[in-house]
Amino acid sequence: MDLATTAAVVTGGASGLGAATAAALAARGATVYALDLAGAIEQVSTGDGGGSTGDITYVATDVTDAASVRSAITAAASGDAPLRTVVSCAGIGPSARILSRRGVHDLDLYAKVVQVNLVGTFNVLAVASEAIARTEPDADGQRGVVVNTASIAAYDGQVGQAAYASSKGGIVGLTLPAARDLAQYGIRVCAIAPGIVDTPMLATVSDEFRAGLAAGVPFPQRLAKPSEFADLVTMIVEHDYLNGEVIRMDGALRMAPR
Repeated sequence: MDLATTAAVVTGGASGLGAATAAALAARGATVYALDLAGAIEQVSTGDGGGSTGDITYVATDVTDAASVRSAITAAASGDAPLRTVVSCAGIGPSARILSRRGVHDLDLYAKVVQVNLVGTFNVLAVASEAIARTEPDADGQRGVVVNTASIAAYDGQVGQAAYASSKGGIVGLTLPAARDLAQYGIRVCAIAPGIVDTPMLATVSDEFRAGLAAGVPFPQRLAKPSEFADLVTMIVEHDYLNGEVIRMDGALRMAPR
């Protein structure tokens, strides 16, 4: 599928994986709508704390709020370019053990992680698919593609990752049935399961700790770059026969319990 002269939505688009993906899609000619929380958008260097920069328009959105997502998708689908691409990168990753010296895992925290990472992703998938289904198909019958973000924690969840691994395991489980559900509309669905990526979430840790993380990766023995995630997104979008698949991007890493 050709990205030029189409519209794309990227959640979590103000930083990290989302920001890299938004930039990569814009570079290929897409009109990008980067959805994120208002506070995250305020950190983007656009001169006015939001709005548009180049072919990227920032839209304050809470992926767990149905009305907020519908408003953002409506804006993205209302332009001259047909909405073809949706990438969900929004997510959170707090750590807590099921049982620790502090007691039992907080149920509200568990529910929040699942609500943001899994329910939020489904919310965007469903609402965006409705909008994409209204577009005219291309010569091959395609209308669009959705790429969701899982994690290798879905397969190799570590100590303290019960909530996060549950939410990302849900993304893995969602991929094939979503692809089957949406096939009749010419919409493909895939997911990426990244390993350890050098995002702002790691900016506060020491160089020694980062080196230790990198040393655990078989090859290449380094952290992944957000741009590599973005490259994989664009490859999935442009590769018309990829559908219903979860792709690990982890340098052959298999996480240890700790």
